[in-house]
Amino acid sequence: MSLTLAIVGRPNVGKSTLFNRLVGKRLALVDDQPGVTRDLREGEGRLGDLRFTVIDTAGLEDATDDSLQGRMRRLTERAVDMADVCLFMIDARVGLTPTDEMFAEILRKRSKHVILAANKAEGAAADAGVLEAYNLGLGEPIRLSGEHGEGMTDLYAALMPLADAMEEKQPEDVPQTDIDLDEDGETEGEAPVITADKPLQVAVVGRPNAGKSTLINKILGEDRLLTGPEAGITRDAISLKLDWGGTPMRIFDTAGMRKKAKVQEKLEKLSVSDGLRAVKFAEVVVVLLDAAIPFEQQDLRIADLAEREGRAVVIAVNKWDVEDNKQEKLRELKTSFERLLPQLRGAPLVTVSAKTGRGLERLRDAILRAHDVWNRRVPTAALNRWLTAMLEQHPPPAPQGRRIKLRYMTQAKTRPPGFVVMCSHPDKMPESYSRYLVNGLREDFDMPGTPIRLTLRGQGDKNPYKGRRKKNAGALAKHLKGKA
Repeated sequence: MSLTLAIVGRPNVGKSTLFNRLVGKRLALVDDQPGVTRDLREGEGRLGDLRFTVIDTAGLEDATDDSLQGRMRRLTERAVDMADVCLFMIDARVGLTPTDEMFAEILRKRSKHVILAANKAEGAAADAGVLEAYNLGLGEPIRLSGEHGEGMTDLYAALMPLADAMEEKQPEDVPQTDIDLDEDGETEGEAPVITADKPLQVAVVGRPNAGKSTLINKILGEDRLLTGPEAGITRDAISLKLDWGGTPMRIFDTAGMRKKAKVQEKLEKLSVSDGLRAVKFAEVVVVLLDAAIPFEQQDLRIADLAEREGRAVVIAVNKWDVEDNKQEKLRELKTSFERLLPQLRGAPLVTVSAKTGRGLERLRDAILRAHDVWNRRVPTAALNRWLTAMLEQHPPPAPQGRRIKLRYMTQAKTRPPGFVVMCSHPDKMPESYSRYLVNGLREDFDMPGTPIRLTLRGQGDKNPYKGRRKKNAGALAKHLKGKA
């Protein structure tokens, strides 16, 4: 992509709606409430044969202090500086406002190329606002409707000459937000190779104010995501592509997940839903805890969710720099982890400090190790030798006097590891014996922490001679009676 387009404007003028239309996906959250977007979201935009990077920005606010609005404005100004073209949007139905005029002056000084767009311009009610836009001195405004797709041809005509002029410019390796996860990872074969085209997908999840955005900023080495002392700053699930220690990764920053009963507002429901979607698309899920209050009920729910989705899980304890008695605290954490999350027994537990950056190398190693275990495949011969030993050590139960026979075992898939056991009466197998087999797999084949799926499948009664004796006896009797 040779062109970077930043969509800027006041809150609630329709920037995210247009962003979704340009990328062809509903990536950005959209709501009638102003100020929904807070972080920079990037995606691959398409208009006809034109391909470009499009950046959705937070609404420009008249604030320059260290408040949340001031930090959002600085992040948007950064997007303006890095973009080749700025699409300055106004609301044609509201008309020109003093804030629009102030930001038009800022863009005129900071941006290389500015395209003026009057959004929500469908119908005659927007005519007056479109005419007022000429007063900004940014040229002829483009009449757009991001919601209904009107004016895309005019936008293409405005962008095409700029794209042609920048054709010789080399594209930069920018963060990406398109979620294009290849879901064929559950088929047989070797573990996929992590490449720049197919990076390792990592989602960072946790309760509000656990430090997820701060941690990702420290990994990136720049303040790319909006952070602050306020809880619940992140709303969208923002993904960032980077090379972390030689490993291409795409890291998803998600909104903090509170208890379901406390999530009442529609916008927070959308944010949590976006975070859950990121978990489903991830390969490794990092559950970030606050060292001061680890393993709260909500932390356990989030970790259990990742396990039920079949993702590799890494537990990271943040804010470790403020702990005084680290050794005693670490022992308590490990004890609580084993007691409260037995389904993730053996999963990596890493202490980090998003503020100072300590522990990030250990976190990276834990992510790669969890991903390797998640992709592990065990040969069928080794599995059946192991199954024989497990049966001799602890035979299966015999409900109603008939012992359940386990005949054959194979690994059906990876990501996460899934095993199939052919047996008699699978419906009568107690859950405790299935856990015995799963725990044995985890320990004997070095698969700590990763979700393991065990399926019991019945073979039916395949005895080819069943009923033949009675049938042959009847035929013989009939033959002898005929002779008599």
